Amino acid sequence: MKVAIAQVNTVIGDFKYNFDRIIYFANKAKDLSCDLVVFPELVITGYPPRDLLEKKDFVDANLLWRDKLVGSIDGIGVICGFVDKNLNDEGKPLYNASVLFEDGEILHMAYKRLLPTYDVFDERRYFEPGRSCISFPYKGHRIGITICEDIWNDKDIFIKRMYHIDPVSLMIRDGADLIINISASVFHAGKREFRWNMLSAVARKYRVPFIYANQVGGNDSFLFDGISTVYDRSGKLIARGRDFEEDLVVCDLKATEASGDIHPVSDSDAESILKALIMGTRDYVKKCGFSKVVVGLSGGIDSALTAYIAAMALGNNNVMAAFMPSQYTSRENFEDTKELAENIGIELVQIPIDSIFKEFLKFLSPSFDESKPGITEQNIQARIRGSILMALSNRHGSLLLSTGNKSELAVGYCTLYGDMNGGLAVISDVPKKMVYELSRHINKEKEYIPKRIIEKAPSAELKPGQLDQDDLPPYEILDSILKGYIEDFKSVEELVDMGFDNKLVKEVISKVDINEYKRHQAAPGLKVTSKAFGYGRRYPIAKKIAPYLNNN
Repeated sequence: MKVAIAQVNTVIGDFKYNFDRIIYFANKAKDLSCDLVVFPELVITGYPPRDLLEKKDFVDANLLWRDKLVGSIDGIGVICGFVDKNLNDEGKPLYNASVLFEDGEILHMAYKRLLPTYDVFDERRYFEPGRSCISFPYKGHRIGITICEDIWNDKDIFIKRMYHIDPVSLMIRDGADLIINISASVFHAGKREFRWNMLSAVARKYRVPFIYANQVGGNDSFLFDGISTVYDRSGKLIARGRDFEEDLVVCDLKATEASGDIHPVSDSDAESILKALIMGTRDYVKKCGFSKVVVGLSGGIDSALTAYIAAMALGNNNVMAAFMPSQYTSRENFEDTKELAENIGIELVQIPIDSIFKEFLKFLSPSFDESKPGITEQNIQARIRGSILMALSNRHGSLLLSTGNKSELAVGYCTLYGDMNGGLAVISDVPKKMVYELSRHINKEKEYIPKRIIEKAPSAELKPGQLDQDDLPPYEILDSILKGYIEDFKSVEELVDMGFDNKLVKEVISKVDINEYKRHQAAPGLKVTSKAFGYGRRYPIAKKIAPYLNNN
């Protein structure tokens, strides 16, 4: 059997668009003489549809478009994901479903058994788990169709399993000699290697080929890397799709030795993350109905990286940058901002804020002691800049991109209603150390980001001689503590045992905890680490601050 995998970039709720992409790739696979084409999880609705699933017309529309697909494609078998209704008297009202059809006839349907409820996933909110794990005869094979999480519970791979059953083993027991998984697996750095090893191990363990069809594209904060793969019965990779772009990958299971297309993917985490951010920015902007963006440039590395990503995502003619100097802005930042804009070919406007800032202080002076300027005056400057950026966004119909990184957002080193303004926080899940790594990676091809921007000490420039490290520990230390606390869930004691100073750990954790209110009001960000701020991290704002042990 010759099989094609079509990794499609869907738009949630745009049934006509998704239908057209499915038709396009099905016809392309048929032209390549494929017997079967496999599409990702919930490809008809787009993933994740979230509370749209509570709308009856949304669910009904998805079923109408499924039926239209069944009647529109002939000459090739199709497996794709959709939402089905639970017609039983009990349980959740819907199933996360897959369908196999050919020449106008539905041959088989399967329902997702394992429904994740961790991190960004909340599928038990909507779906009833499927009850059967059976294989189905098709073109000389017995196919076991699984959906995403169904394959993430092998007892030889996961020491502590989250579910009581393993759908793959049950399908193998039922006689399956080919496992197909349709998936919408959310990207984060380092995940692909684990996934490759897992799929290879499962194929080798059961001595059956394994076909994995993954979604690609960005939907809100969720990024999907594609990299659909096929492994033969020995666990050898025989086919692979590209990362972060739509692709059709073909494998031939009929041959004496199975073979297929192996398309190139990123060589490093830095390359993967950069591709993910570019794809995620492009998809978020366009799927929200915009074509242009505004970015505030400061002369620092965060805004430089954000501007570069925007230019690569949307084209440099669709990016406006605003430089808003004050009395504290260095000559170097004037020069570096101009050079950056020229290097990446974006429009640069300069709007000084000194006179506006002085007017603010003039009207506030009866309530302020001007002899003791502090954080309030710094925040006023940031909020002036935020207002200017929003004005440009409104005037030009462009989406404002905020430029703060994960390290700053974690400890609240940002101004609410100031530099946090925006419709998308492009690098809010990128730690400061990774900001530097991405910038150096970009400059391997050409010096897009001026060398001085990468080398100079970071500064908000909101007071004379200000440097980030006047208020924060060195970023290499800060980022390690933040990763341990936020992504690895380590306690104060565990972080101290890793060699970090006890007082510093407590200070950092306190800053993380007390700034939860800022992050609840932040723009959506693109998820690239295992635990991002936003939908997948749900902490209360009003709470007792950690640590919780030994604080009688």
